[in-house]
Amino acid sequence: MKMDFNRKYTTIALYSLLVIAAGACIIMAVVKIRAVGALVGKVLSILQPFIWGFAIAYILNPLMNAMERLLTKVSKGAMGARAKRRLSVLLAYLISLAVLVVFFRIVIPQIGLSLAALANQIPEWLEKLRDLAVDLINKYDLESLPTSTIDKLIATAEGLVESFAAKLPTMVPQLLQMTWSLTAGLINILVGVIISIYLLLQKELFFAHIKKLLTALLSEKRVERILYVTHKCHGVFGGFISGKILDSLIIGLLCLLFMTIFRWPYAMLISVIVGVTNVIPYFGPFFGAIPSILILLIVDPLTAFWFALFILLLQQLDGNVIGPKILGDSTGLSPFWVIFAITIFGSLMGVVGMFIGVPLFAVIYSLVAEFTEYRLKSRSLPAETAAYASPEHPLLPGKTKKPSRFRLKKRPGSSDERKS
Repeated sequence: MKMDFNRKYTTIALYSLLVIAAGACIIMAVVKIRAVGALVGKVLSILQPFIWGFAIAYILNPLMNAMERLLTKVSKGAMGARAKRRLSVLLAYLISLAVLVVFFRIVIPQIGLSLAALANQIPEWLEKLRDLAVDLINKYDLESLPTSTIDKLIATAEGLVESFAAKLPTMVPQLLQMTWSLTAGLINILVGVIISIYLLLQKELFFAHIKKLLTALLSEKRVERILYVTHKCHGVFGGFISGKILDSLIIGLLCLLFMTIFRWPYAMLISVIVGVTNVIPYFGPFFGAIPSILILLIVDPLTAFWFALFILLLQQLDGNVIGPKILGDSTGLSPFWVIFAITIFGSLMGVVGMFIGVPLFAVIYSLVAEFTEYRLKSRSLPAETAAYASPEHPLLPGKTKKPSRFRLKKRPGSSDERKS
């Protein structure tokens, strides 16, 4: 007997089967969440050299593009495209290597000297702390405390010392594991550098391969949409990361300059702390200022006070002058959403999440806002937020928000394009 297949019902059955399979996979992933997490971790560990390679290539790509433009002007079209690309990659890596050499030959030794000097200061600081404790005991007659309280404090201190001594034998395997992890990490970075060279040399070819594969699997409209979102992510991420790194470098150099002028101690160590933590939006200045002030408190409380005042002025300069000039409105997020992004992604991914959380959430926020506007316009509804405020509580008047400088063309298939 010949089966008469109905294409409509066959398609419905196929989609239903796919939905059931996807639901079953999600349920299994939730039930076996630890196993799934371990599998994902193993896959990421295997792909770590490629992750490093992509990250290095992404960071060096703007520098390579700048070298390529410079070579185009210098050669006046006499140099071939392939030779120009190879020389641009070589120059980008040489400049990066020079920066690393300066960092490890000048900055790292200075930080080491500062840490050594700080370690030498700690006994003196502890002696001052002991004298302060003795003065407090004499002033407030703390010697009359019950003997049992003092005995408990001494027993607690002895317990901590014994616990540390008991853990010493287990620290040797941990140190070996750390050494192995560091060696494996260095190998992954070295392989990542090699991968990044190939990515930079043939980035157009890799892009063409990916677009070719997507076009073979998906419709042209979906491919254009994927490329649109990718370019939008690149615009926000590239501008924010390069701008934030440059901004933090300027802040670190300004901190070093002023601390050197005023001859404040530990200038290099504190400037590195201030510059590195400044890459974290919003909370970075606090993360850098607090340990720096505590370090200076060991030396001189008055110096710590003047440094705190200087950091406050420096961050005002950064927030109102330097940052806006370099970054502009690269994310388009209000302070509330910046804090939200840092809190959420910082909890999920630690310090890295604090850094990339803001541009990542900016992309998500922009896409959701764009989709919302597109849906409202398709239903002939107003897209302005003020139109949806309560009549009894209208929106407060304020400045009109300027569009982000990374704003791209309209969403493919939007109502504006259909009208044109």
